[in-house]
Amino acid sequence: MLRHEFQPGKLVAGFFLTLAGVVYAGDAGGLWETPWFAVVPIVVIGLFLAGVVGAISGGIRRRRSVTARRDGAEPEPNIPG
Repeated sequence: MLRHEFQPGKLVAGFFLTLAGVVYAGDAGGLWETPWFAVVPIVVIGLFLAGVVGAISGGIRRRRSVTARRDGAEPEPNIPG
């Protein structure tokens, strides 16, 4: 299996979308009552946090790449995923 870069923004988005699915599944299973609009803030907040985390991790990767080039070291390969 090829190694791929860790993308924490996708992890955060996946967590919040899974949480939204669990909320609706609990409502469908009769464990609790969930209004139809309750999942909207979960999804919006999750996507916002995923964007923030993705921007921060991208900035860290860019900075690490620039620092490695300046020091003469070989930067880590950027494998699209």
